[in-house]
Amino acid sequence: MPKTLTERLDAARGSLGRGLGDVARRGPPAVAFWLVALGIGIAAGVAALLFRMGIERLQAWIYGTDDILTLHSFAAGLDWYWVLLAPVAVGLAVGLLLHGFTDDGRVRSVADVIEGAALTEGRVETKRGLVSALASLITLSSGGSTGREGPVVHIAAVLSTYVARALKADGVTGRDLLGCAVAAAVSASFNAPIAGALFAMEVVLRHFAMHTFAPIVIASAAGTVINRLAYGGVTEFTLPAQNILEFYVELPAFLMLGLVSGVVAAVLMRAIFWTEDLGDAVQARAGLPRWVRPAAAGALLGALAIPFPHVIGVGYETTSLALTEGLMFREAVVFCAVKVAAVAITMGGRMGGGVFSPSLMVGALTGLAFGLLATAVFPEFSGERTLYALAGMGAVAAAVLGAPISTTLIVFELTGDWQTGLAVMVSVSI
Repeated sequence: MPKTLTERLDAARGSLGRGLGDVARRGPPAVAFWLVALGIGIAAGVAALLFRMGIERLQAWIYGTDDILTLHSFAAGLDWYWVLLAPVAVGLAVGLLLHGFTDDGRVRSVADVIEGAALTEGRVETKRGLVSALASLITLSSGGSTGREGPVVHIAAVLSTYVARALKADGVTGRDLLGCAVAAAVSASFNAPIAGALFAMEVVLRHFAMHTFAPIVIASAAGTVINRLAYGGVTEFTLPAQNILEFYVELPAFLMLGLVSGVVAAVLMRAIFWTEDLGDAVQARAGLPRWVRPAAAGALLGALAIPFPHVIGVGYETTSLALTEGLMFREAVVFCAVKVAAVAITMGGRMGGGVFSPSLMVGALTGLAFGLLATAVFPEFSGERTLYALAGMGAVAAAVLGAPISTTLIVFELTGDWQTGLAVMVSVSI
């Protein structure tokens, strides 16, 4: 026994010595990288905040209101020619900007960040990225039917690229820096720290390596603090009451909603691809300069917005109406179809912006329409109809992004409703 105890003490001392050696060797570089991650998180959070404020200021100048939650109601009271001409003028400005500063007239977004993480050691195009951010800012300010998450993610990637070049970082470090910047930007844009961290790992880096977890969480928390200093700790959407799920008997309905949401998501993506191809064909056949394309898309978008001002902008007001059961079945179906068309026109017309926020609106409308139908057919087995809107919002967005984990969490953080996780998870996974 004494010999065994002595051997164990010697082994413990040896392990402790090796551990202290590891701390002495690896600790300072790790702590230094965490400080860099904190700095990147603050910078990306400020950039996302300034981008959002810039949209609000320009929107107030163009439409007379800086509140994104009441944009379509305000635009509905404007003269028809203003609703039509504003997107045309802005589309022309975007077209000239992209024509002069990019080689292909295309706005950079999340897909380019994913490509940078996979193929170019975490680096993205900086000059074209900044021009794309400006083009997206102008588009979203004029009521372009896209979202701000794509531009802010690319802005964050541009910042991390500058830092990686300054530090002469290798591929692994460059990707880690990219993940930190993206996490902070998403968190600052949506006040969603958990989803921001997971979005960076699930969508951009495409892995959950342990060495990236701490710095990405630090950056994500920094971005959230930046958001809350400006906007407080409120959620993007406010639900009127706690949703109630009639467990077991109602779950098959959410399985069906998942299938329907997957089809709607596929239609949305196919519509964007089809519009892109159609724009290429028309542009080539007519011999039009590429700067005309966003202006033509703006004309189509403005014409669509005259009878349906709901398609203007990100769509938070209509999404809120769907989550609070403020729409009827016919309205939900029609607005969903019109929004898909508006997103396809904006994206295919190369006006700029992201697709995540529009997919939230399309999903909420899909879920509400399904819920109104399901609860009308089986009222005795049904809970709250707005729960279907919440689940549909997550299901369509997850299918569009290919990111079920971070999308599920961002739905919870956007609404503050954590009691309906089973219904949302079932629909998202299907």
